[in-house]
Amino acid sequence: MWRLIDKLPWRTRGGAAETTLLLAAATLAGTSGIAAAQSKEIRMIESGGASGESIQKGYIDPLKAKTGITVVRESPSSLGKLRALVESGQTSTTLFELGSGIILQAKKLGLIEKIDWAAVNPAPMFPEAKNEYGFGYQYFSTIMAWRKGAKEPKNFTEFFDVKAFPGKRCLPDFPHYCLPFALQAAGVPIDKLFPLDVDLAFKKLNEIKKDVAVWWKAGAQPPQLMKDNEVQYSICWSGRVVGDPAFGLNFAGGKADLSYIAIVKGSSAENKAAAYKLFYEMSLPENQAKAAEVISYTGPSPNLDTLLPKDKLWQFPTSKQNKEVQYFENAEWWAENGEAVNKKWEAFKLSL
Repeated sequence: MWRLIDKLPWRTRGGAAETTLLLAAATLAGTSGIAAAQSKEIRMIESGGASGESIQKGYIDPLKAKTGITVVRESPSSLGKLRALVESGQTSTTLFELGSGIILQAKKLGLIEKIDWAAVNPAPMFPEAKNEYGFGYQYFSTIMAWRKGAKEPKNFTEFFDVKAFPGKRCLPDFPHYCLPFALQAAGVPIDKLFPLDVDLAFKKLNEIKKDVAVWWKAGAQPPQLMKDNEVQYSICWSGRVVGDPAFGLNFAGGKADLSYIAIVKGSSAENKAAAYKLFYEMSLPENQAKAAEVISYTGPSPNLDTLLPKDKLWQFPTSKQNKEVQYFENAEWWAENGEAVNKKWEAFKLSL
């Protein structure tokens, strides 16, 4: 604004003329500043399904109502898709959903940008959700579950005890979803899991592998296999089984993890400003409670429990009773060791 005034002829300075011009310049500067401050539409790529619908109801709709900003959702998300977007030089997609391990890879590859948390100014959040490169918006858990009527294990030592708890198992075909549970079965407490004793974990898996009917790759498999009575026990995602009377479940020893929303590298300042408005909405516990109505996963507010139905607190990953008995994924360890462990996993699978 001051540079604009400096360019005005000297005869216009002073008195009413100067006042009029100052107001005009201020209006012009303010208007252009507002126009440049934030976009009115941004694009997001997320994982889809009920998770995406929870983003819409919990966060995007309130953002639209308060600010007029529209967020257009697309799915699914993957590291390969993010990499292709950045390498193509696109600027239309601003937000991208990433898992806790993938976000580290995206950071190392230079595919995402740092978050200006001062600009977000969020409501209180759990510290692990306030990542330098991502907003941890949704907790989910990997837990033990069983077909109703089966003998109920209280921990993973019992879950792996096929003699005392007879029945076929269904385990994840992913080492990061499987090895820590095997270690618990071997007697390692959840606060001592990392760094993983990989050899001990595989030793325990070798003891149970003949009782594993299915190594699942899709989250929909375990509940369906249990309903069909093809397996009696599963390690699965909590959102697939909570609230369904066909299953029993236990969060004890489960793995709590976070999905993050990151900002795509090269996003404009205007798009990032709009994204920060969305992040603020995602930090509000009342909005997280709306999202939890769609899917039984929860946001990062430490004040969320009081807004959730008391009779359903047992279903949510971050409720006090569940968060305290789970371990949190160590994405850094997996980022450093994942490639070597995956090779051992493939060799293990060949032995089945």
